[in-house]
Amino acid sequence: MITTPLRAAAALSLLVLSGQAAVAQQITSPEQQFGHPIGADYVLPDYTDFVAYWTKLAGESDRMVLDTIGLTAEARPQLMAIITSPENHRGLERYRTIAARLARAEGLSEEEARQLASDGKAVVWIDGGLHASEVLGAQQLIESVYQLVSRSDPETMRILDDVIILAVHANPDGMQLVSDWYMRNPDPMQRSTSGLPRLYQKYVGHDNNRDFYASTQPETENMNRVMYTEWYPQIVYNHHQSGPAGTVMFAPPFRDPLNHVYDPLIPSGIDLVGAAMHDRFLRERKPGVTMRTGANYSTWWNGGLRTMPYFHNMIGLLTETIGNPTPVEIPFVPHRQIPHSDMPYPVEPQTWPFRSSIDYSVTANYAVLDVASRRRDTFLYNIYRMGRNSIERGSTDTWTQYPRHVAAAASALSGAANGDAPDMGRRGDAADFERLLRAPALRDARAYILPADQPDFLTAAKFMDALLETGVQVHRATAPFTIAGRSYPAGSFVVRTAQAFRPHVLDMFEPQDHPDDIPYPGGAPTPPYDNAGWTLAYQMGIEFDRVLEEFDAPLVQVDGLIAPRPEGRIEGSGNAGYLLTPAANDAFLAVNRLLAGGHEVYRLAEPGRIDGVTYPAGSFYIRRRGAAAAAVQSVAVATGLTFTATGSRPSGEHMRLRPIRVALWDRYGGSMPSGWTRWVFEQFEIPFDVVYPQTLDEGDLDAYDAIVFVDGAIPEAGQDGDRGDDDDDAAADVPAEFSHMTGTITAARTVPRLRRFLQDGGSIITIGSSVALAQHLGLPVSDALVETVDGATRSLPRSQYYIPGSLLEVRLDTALPVAWGMGARADVMFDNSPVMRIEPGAADVRPIAWFEGSSPLRSGWAWGEHYLAGGVAMAVAEVGSGRLYLFGPELLFRAQPHGTFKLVFNSLYATAGEPARIR
Repeated sequence: MITTPLRAAAALSLLVLSGQAAVAQQITSPEQQFGHPIGADYVLPDYTDFVAYWTKLAGESDRMVLDTIGLTAEARPQLMAIITSPENHRGLERYRTIAARLARAEGLSEEEARQLASDGKAVVWIDGGLHASEVLGAQQLIESVYQLVSRSDPETMRILDDVIILAVHANPDGMQLVSDWYMRNPDPMQRSTSGLPRLYQKYVGHDNNRDFYASTQPETENMNRVMYTEWYPQIVYNHHQSGPAGTVMFAPPFRDPLNHVYDPLIPSGIDLVGAAMHDRFLRERKPGVTMRTGANYSTWWNGGLRTMPYFHNMIGLLTETIGNPTPVEIPFVPHRQIPHSDMPYPVEPQTWPFRSSIDYSVTANYAVLDVASRRRDTFLYNIYRMGRNSIERGSTDTWTQYPRHVAAAASALSGAANGDAPDMGRRGDAADFERLLRAPALRDARAYILPADQPDFLTAAKFMDALLETGVQVHRATAPFTIAGRSYPAGSFVVRTAQAFRPHVLDMFEPQDHPDDIPYPGGAPTPPYDNAGWTLAYQMGIEFDRVLEEFDAPLVQVDGLIAPRPEGRIEGSGNAGYLLTPAANDAFLAVNRLLAGGHEVYRLAEPGRIDGVTYPAGSFYIRRRGAAAAAVQSVAVATGLTFTATGSRPSGEHMRLRPIRVALWDRYGGSMPSGWTRWVFEQFEIPFDVVYPQTLDEGDLDAYDAIVFVDGAIPEAGQDGDRGDDDDDAAADVPAEFSHMTGTITAARTVPRLRRFLQDGGSIITIGSSVALAQHLGLPVSDALVETVDGATRSLPRSQYYIPGSLLEVRLDTALPVAWGMGARADVMFDNSPVMRIEPGAADVRPIAWFEGSSPLRSGWAWGEHYLAGGVAMAVAEVGSGRLYLFGPELLFRAQPHGTFKLVFNSLYATAGEPARIR
């Protein structure tokens, strides 16, 4: 049994139950347990039922033990069933060690690796329930585990002998919410999974499948630990729904593009397993399973439960299957009725019962387990081979071919001028290849160094935490060292690429270069499945150096899952007060704690010279009074921040802060951007209330200093947002306990109240599409991404301009208080975000950030990015005595872009204080 201190107690109790299996005579079926088969129409067991049944199975079967891999955001135990033969259970730790040694690929000869692959057992991860409104995933997990522990046919027995199955519930909280919501209606014919009052994972909802490289949520942390530091499965199967219209299921393989950094054995491995899945569906005469171009799923992006494995040398699988306890209809989609290579066996239109979806899921699971059994030693050896390839590539000069490099080479061969399309078919020779694609400067990095003396090293340590939680090896310098003429202090982090998970290392540090995906000349580009660019080091604003040569340094490997943060301390011996840099995000955490404790905190309104040192505007000053000394010492130790004790106080007039009062918009059903913002605010201890449209229309807005509207909150100008009759009918069906959450932001009711709030001195922060508030207020701000055709203004068509989720660089006006602590340039997450034009002579509106040139792309893909040149990404408007902040990019996107958090934090404090002299 594998446990951690967090889950040891729960795991022990479950092991006691599993130990009773030797005397158990019968395996309880789902029908015996629940009173109906799994997949029966109009019924949906919840997570409480799930736990009770799995606990019973663990007590009845010697094929299964339960592990509580951690707690969820709502403090439920997150269960993983480990299923294999009784004999394998007796050697479970040995097989786990074999899987780990092969995945890490360190210190093994070829012969040793092949022997371990022969001795080991394939490890296959099968999950369910991640997106809780996709109810099939959790229900099929119940049925599949029952079949694996109860069937005695030759195939099942062979699978149990050859495979260790990790069956994992991915979102317990969501299953409880959705199942109970569905079953609340006593009339089965009226039951529905739609209309949930809140997100089905506490903060992030559907984005729980976008968190795996950032690893912020407890469920993500639990699953990452199992996959990348404990069990290292060779195959990871992630169940989803729903299937494309006119089909039953999408199953691998996937469409292009594939990512450039992972091992070529990944796509071939996906093809191998995908072929086994489709072959089994055809043999069992189960029609309607499509692949590749049958849907838009690719293997490009990182961060999902099934895509992170690619960057860890694991085969990641995704299926999307129709089905609901309320039967659904397969529609007649004419083109789906013609057999072709991406769907050889069409399905006829029909009413589809939930049980049929369960059966398809079990077939898919058995297909994966069967091929894992038959090719057990191949999968075990291949994960070693990929890890060994990564170590070798990180130990020598290696080049990754990116589209931009190939395009540049094609231009050089064809003689194309800048801006002209190169002749991609033009041929060269080996010397041209070496000259154009093997330039020394284009080599992959041997290592990345994060200097300990960068302005926000605490955020760099958080970045290291994210890497460590996903199995990446991190080193730290025990003494100063010098490489290529640059000196690095002790405590600096080093991430070498000569390690098994090198693809993930490259993906977190290097820019993504998504290829153009244009179906025909002049056509609109095919959108990526998710983000096109996400480089986490860029998002977090980390300072790092790429090292292209091998080097020696006094390093020690970080032991454990959390990187050591700097030791917090107080420098200096003055007793007037304490200064704190505004460059560190965690300075705001410290300030919020000190303000909550009643201590005097100020911000310098301008640069100030104190004790012979000049401190920048925005620096925090804590007056030493009462218990302030002890409080500052406590905060320094808890956060890792460095405070400077001063012998004198700043002169002049500055801003004395008070505890901020923030209102954060949300809506009935839950907004994911709002949920992520809640999580960020809680991490930095920013006091806030969640408010709904009814409060904004009728409540006391004077109770707040600032109101935050995330993407999707404010309707576009000209779209009032008033509810129609259908919405009124839907609201009437909302239970009374949730009725206060209903309503929408409207131009008629809400905007006048927001205008008054601003005029009275409040601050409003708008992000993403919510910058439309500027137009509702009649401010001289317009859309910069338009063109005039036949005298009419329209948005740029997608054939000319399209930028999905990617990282772009902006230039900042650092003299503005909103940019205190920032550098002159920042990378921002841009997802077809608004870009503004400020009308000439608009004295009350100032740009905060803008696109300085015509090529701002840093990571991802940007079609027509030259249209951004000179466009305003962020602005601030004076409205009466208050300020309206217009942030086009997603500054808090999925809690990943720490490098832009300060822009939001600074704007929150714009009105949370008053001018004062420090006496």
